[in-house]
Amino acid sequence: MGSREADPARTNMPSLIDLRRRIRAVKSTQQITKAMKMIAASRLKRAQERVIAARPFAQRMLKVLNGLVSYVEQDAHPLLRIPPPGVGKPLLIVITADRGLCGSFNSNVIKAAGHFILNETPGRDVALVLIGRKGRDFFRRRGFEIRYEQVGIFQKLAFGAAVEIADEAIEEFTSGAASSVSLVYNEFKSVMSQRIVIERLLPIPRLEGEAAAAPTVDYLYEPAPEQIFKDLLPRHVQVQIYRALIESNAAFFAAQMTAMDAATRNSAEMLENLTLYMNKVRQAAITREIIEVVSGAAAT
Repeated sequence: MGSREADPARTNMPSLIDLRRRIRAVKSTQQITKAMKMIAASRLKRAQERVIAARPFAQRMLKVLNGLVSYVEQDAHPLLRIPPPGVGKPLLIVITADRGLCGSFNSNVIKAAGHFILNETPGRDVALVLIGRKGRDFFRRRGFEIRYEQVGIFQKLAFGAAVEIADEAIEEFTSGAASSVSLVYNEFKSVMSQRIVIERLLPIPRLEGEAAAAPTVDYLYEPAPEQIFKDLLPRHVQVQIYRALIESNAAFFAAQMTAMDAATRNSAEMLENLTLYMNKVRQAAITREIIEVVSGAAAT
């Protein structure tokens, strides 16, 4: 019996078994993305409530302190002093997530940190404090100087984590190892929008220009300003870092929910296209078999 040549159309066309396998794989992926979307949505609600509760206190504290430090000398507290040129190097606190599957959430923070390093630091020489596994892995592979790192804190985010990071930053600044301390993170705006924020923590910013000239509240100090600053300024750094952590946490869940929703919709569209294509392949196979039966019957 002679061997029959392979049909080019048949060899190029995927089999029904392959198509069914691909459809099952897409359905399994769709179930995972749908479940991840629901989990992110439930966690986002709690994270958003924490952000809304913490924002007024942190913003008011920042406003009051900015006004207070504008009326005192730099030597009133170590956290107010601007180091002389050549002393220490800028310290950047980078807050990313421990996990992916959240769109451009992590890459946007890393990109902003890279822009800060390249364009806003003298000689591009900067030390890093890395919060979150994604940022830690990225900068560690590229050989940056890492002064402190912390991963896994977002699973049970508490104020104590912010205290540890703040104490490390304060120690770096007051010892002269850091000339300034800045922070980069994702600020939660809405479910569909997050904003990259780069802000300076140390030395404590002073009001300048029109803001300094505007009428402000005249505070009466009790006890002395030095004692107030001794207790209040470290607490201010802790509060601002804690606010950045919970903002980033809420922004992560929002980004993950949006990304998983898009993935679920894309998988539904892919399933529709694969099912339509599988039906075409099945119909072509049936038609081909009918033609072969009819041709065989006609030959006899």
